[in-house]
Amino acid sequence: MPDVLLVEDKESLRRVLRLTLESAGYSVAEAEDARAAAQALAREPFRLVLTDLRMPHGSGLDVLRASKAADPEVPVVLMTAYGSIDEAVQAMKDGAHDFLQKPVDSNHLLLLIGRALEHSRLRTENVLLREEWSRRYGFPRIVGESEAIRRAVAETQRVAATDTTVLLLGESGTGKELFARALHHLSPRRDRALVAVNCAAIPETLIESELFGHERGSFTGATERRPGKFELAAGGTIFLDEIGEMPLNVQGKLLRAIEEKVVDRIGGRAPVPVDVRVVAATNRDLRAEAESGAFRRDLYFRLAVFPVRVPPLRERGEDVLLLARHFAAQLGRELRKREATLSDDALAALGAHDWPGNVRELENAIERACILADSAVLTPADLGLAAGARAASGDADAGLDLSGTLAEAAERAARAVERRKIADALRAHDGNKTRAAEELGVSYKTLLTKIKEYGL
Repeated sequence: MPDVLLVEDKESLRRVLRLTLESAGYSVAEAEDARAAAQALAREPFRLVLTDLRMPHGSGLDVLRASKAADPEVPVVLMTAYGSIDEAVQAMKDGAHDFLQKPVDSNHLLLLIGRALEHSRLRTENVLLREEWSRRYGFPRIVGESEAIRRAVAETQRVAATDTTVLLLGESGTGKELFARALHHLSPRRDRALVAVNCAAIPETLIESELFGHERGSFTGATERRPGKFELAAGGTIFLDEIGEMPLNVQGKLLRAIEEKVVDRIGGRAPVPVDVRVVAATNRDLRAEAESGAFRRDLYFRLAVFPVRVPPLRERGEDVLLLARHFAAQLGRELRKREATLSDDALAALGAHDWPGNVRELENAIERACILADSAVLTPADLGLAAGARAASGDADAGLDLSGTLAEAAERAARAVERRKIADALRAHDGNKTRAAEELGVSYKTLLTKIKEYGL
């Protein structure tokens, strides 16, 4: 992504300005008039636009409007002759960042551009954490203030404007899909489709057809041509969740789709071109699996061009309470028509719990509490957790809610043990559900049902 789009109709001045900017370390793209500038803005993102005010085929005001349509937060600086200062001032009222009077002083130019870029950086820093921006632009808001989540958010924002393949790493329930949606909504592809594929939920015999499509008659039951997910995501983003579950025999075809931007439908005679940005996610150690041969090494390195680690909830400190309050307010409005709050004991119990199911488990606990609670103030009993003092006491029954009848307490205890046992099995097998199901002595389908039930 170039730093600056330079729009100037006089070639000699454009050359001088470009040399000045490049000598200061900025990358520059040029446009000779407003029409060419509009085309450049539609084609790729820029960090700043520097444009003359009066030009053929439109004016600097047209460039300003095109820039704001492409990205309202990109600063636009206008260059103007003495006689058109009033127009430049009006342009600033219309959203321009600043203006320069010709002839342009190089030191003043570099100072102004440096300040404009810093101002833009501060305005957009951690935009995914800010509620007002989420409401305004419709992208997902990520709740949290911890250093771990801020680091993941900053990396996501930095790579979003590019077409780079991103690999989201993290345990189940940490919110990797939220980050995938954020990557799409902050990218130039935001107006096209985001297609999500859960690689673990598709039978091995069908995953190739789901991803790449098939022609009529290519196999039994193929009664018509069907485009795959890659074709449906054309121009947009495809999110491959649980990529570690993809069968080895399909991984080579996925590698070709990413590298060559073509897919082969089953039974097709010619490759189909696809323009898709790939975002993948996994809760497994793909590097280790690539080293052991359980995952294609070349595909791993193609996916992990830009890895982003989404931290588990236990590493996010006070974010647990921020998220709990956020879910209580949101789910209270949805389920009870009024915001729910949390008692002090509930906050203490939430903070003491280790949340093996991460954010998903926390959200599920709050949702259940909002349904069961007798009032708008949620208590540890509503959450199925022990009060904070008992949870931190280290007693053998700490963490167990023993209120109510014997049958009710026993049921809660059994569910707690079952959830812990499943979480331990998944962790022991690096998220491999087939192996975990075998260890637990249950069917794969039963395990998937339990994982969903417990938010794991």
